[in-house]
Amino acid sequence: MFFASDNWAGAHPNIVAGLSAAAGGFATAYGDSALDEAVYQRFSEIFEREVAVFFVATGTAANSLSLTTFNKPGGISFAHRESHVIEDECGAPEYFSGGSRLHAVDGPLGKIDPPNLDRAIGRFASEVVHWGRPMAVSITQSTEVGTVYGLDDIDAISAIAKQHSVPLHMDGARFANALAALDTTPAEMTWKRGVDVLSFGGTKNGCWCAEAIVLFDLDRAKELAFLRKRAAQLLSKSRFIAAQFEAYFKDGLWLDTARHANAMAARLAAAIEDSATAKLAWLPQANEVFAVIEKTEADRLQAAGAAFYDWHRPHGFDGHIGEDELLYRFVTSFATTTEEVDRFGQLIAG
Repeated sequence: MFFASDNWAGAHPNIVAGLSAAAGGFATAYGDSALDEAVYQRFSEIFEREVAVFFVATGTAANSLSLTTFNKPGGISFAHRESHVIEDECGAPEYFSGGSRLHAVDGPLGKIDPPNLDRAIGRFASEVVHWGRPMAVSITQSTEVGTVYGLDDIDAISAIAKQHSVPLHMDGARFANALAALDTTPAEMTWKRGVDVLSFGGTKNGCWCAEAIVLFDLDRAKELAFLRKRAAQLLSKSRFIAAQFEAYFKDGLWLDTARHANAMAARLAAAIEDSATAKLAWLPQANEVFAVIEKTEADRLQAAGAAFYDWHRPHGFDGHIGEDELLYRFVTSFATTTEEVDRFGQLIAG
């Protein structure tokens, strides 16, 4: 019963097969092989326009280089205060950019509140040299607490970013889960809503090590190529990332795995909701479930083989957590089975 993280899941068999198929023979290095080029074209087809694609090894690199693409002296990027780029990147965005800053913006349950964003950017007049200059806005889709920005939400954030003449970045570590939750298209959830650059994640959704920066502003592609090399993220045998993405996209596998993970989260949430010893903190929208559970009960569940983590109270959560309770996070993945969810359901039912 592995609900600690979708990073705990292995690689999908189809993706393993794709890696194996690409393992033999010789191919041009550094992203110029025929397979690399075919996958770049596949990204453009998926996003319904020409895009520039840069493979990287980690989501941290994707986020940091995405923001660094729009770097400027005194630059400030705005993100939700509990976003991954602020809380979980160990200062990498600041490091990669050579000293830009991240400014935290409030909003309920992982999502930036548009008026708060407008006020936050408005504090920094670009002509005042002492303060620093707005550089970018970053949103996480789906968020760190399993919520999803609706298309109207992205429109609202994008409008504010454009009003202040700053680009919009989307951290899509769980991009496919959000896409499946909204039942929309990649184009509708990104550039058609004003997103300028996307961190496209595959690792959490069945890949082994496959992340990409998808750049919609093609004029910046040449600069990003140099930034990626300087950041030690230009992989010589990049065909092995390309092979994963080729298998990931084939026959819609990436959306099937995301839909499965989301469905398992809904099934898990139902089991928690039926329990007398736990309660949902809020309804899940993608593949993360948050529940308030008595600490002794959580200890019992973990001792019985259920893997999950306690979590901090997010901004905007107004539910009650008693002195003998904690908030816990459960994450489902492509590898989660109905059997293990139902086994957990029986366990939590007592």
